[in-house]
Amino acid sequence: MPELPEVETTCRGIAPHIVGRVIKQVLVRQPKLRWPVPETLADNLTGQRIDAVMRRAKYLLLTTANSTLIIHLGMSGSLRIMTEDQEPKKHDHIDFIFNDNIVLRFNDQRRFGSVLWTAEPIGEHPLLIDLGPEPLLDEFNGELLYQLSRNRKVPVKTFIMDSHIVVGVGNIYANEALFMAGILPTRHAGAISLARYQKLAECIKLILQHAIQQGGTTLRDFVNEAGKPGYFKQQLKVYGRKDLPCVDCQQVLIEVRLANRSTVFCKTCQR
Repeated sequence: MPELPEVETTCRGIAPHIVGRVIKQVLVRQPKLRWPVPETLADNLTGQRIDAVMRRAKYLLLTTANSTLIIHLGMSGSLRIMTEDQEPKKHDHIDFIFNDNIVLRFNDQRRFGSVLWTAEPIGEHPLLIDLGPEPLLDEFNGELLYQLSRNRKVPVKTFIMDSHIVVGVGNIYANEALFMAGILPTRHAGAISLARYQKLAECIKLILQHAIQQGGTTLRDFVNEAGKPGYFKQQLKVYGRKDLPCVDCQQVLIEVRLANRSTVFCKTCQR
């Protein structure tokens, strides 16, 4: 599933190709996604210029003068920059066709993604209004985590994956950040000190920034139809390494399930 770095890579990849361009046509081949594609999508967007492409949590926001297109990639979705002469494939569900032969194509094999539209202030949209802060901004810090965690008995890994606490810390990056911070993922969120939360917040930022930086090397892929955007090699230290030796102490890594998610950690390096 695309996580925050993958979505940020997509945002940066498509923006140079569509910002400032006018949508001349919208083709919806498959309207049955996670939520039905609005029947008025083409009418609302045709003739509109894309003024900005932004990311909020795992949502991509394409803004015009009076509306916002909201795209979520779901489990298997991707966005590609194409040309009009490139034939759509089986799971290419929506085309946003611009001037100068440019097409933004939405592909989603499992159809858990979504393409929505709103003319209301985007910060008040039901999908976004209750989201926590962005992890890379200054408003997200150890003090915030500490205050929100008081008296919470939920495991700290589950706590930092809660989008009401902070957005975009998916399973891969939660595992890696907790290892970098030396914090046991099963420890109760309310039992962690301010100093350790300060370190954890910094580790979350570092892990996400590193993943985004690696994704920057794939931006050229957005101008062709080979592969999918945003999935880049990562030097993972715990995620997916069950029963392998810890890179720091050589003890065997342990896997448990938290909130039905794979959780891998080192019982020696994390406490």
